[in-house]
Amino acid sequence: MGLELRRPERTFTIRQLCLEFKCTPRALRFYEDKGLLSPARHGLNRVYSYRDRARLQLILRGKRVGLSLAEIREILQLYGKEDGGAAQNAKALRKFRERIVAFEQQREDIDHAIAELREACARLEGQLARVRPDLLPGEAGAADASRAAPGGVRDLTVARANSVHMES
Repeated sequence: MGLELRRPERTFTIRQLCLEFKCTPRALRFYEDKGLLSPARHGLNRVYSYRDRARLQLILRGKRVGLSLAEIREILQLYGKEDGGAAQNAKALRKFRERIVAFEQQREDIDHAIAELREACARLEGQLARVRPDLLPGEAGAADASRAAPGGVRDLTVARANSVHMES
């Protein structure tokens, strides 16, 4: 004989869920329109169950890690199958691993873009230092100080380029 675990019959208002999850009523209504939430009605008021609350939590977690609403819906639709949540967990695991791969690729792309931008900044600073050091952004004081320092602007530019490469 299986013991059936039941959640208390507590319900939540739209305001309570918005406060708890730091979202807007508009967001909850949007998820309802998309079929991801299905609160009961008491007159004109929405009444959210523990199930709705749990679904909202999963929706927000899914969005936070970059899942689309369609992907979130696929996972949510597997809830309630008589398999102890195995199908839902397997689907979620596949989707999460896909997101990890995508995020790792994005991180690699961002690292390359940052490196290219740093190299471009170093080249541009070097050109400006030779031609118009007064145009170096936020460097009016540093340009004056470099004239007084041994080696002048050229040493400042080399120091800047070296620090840019060291940060990479």
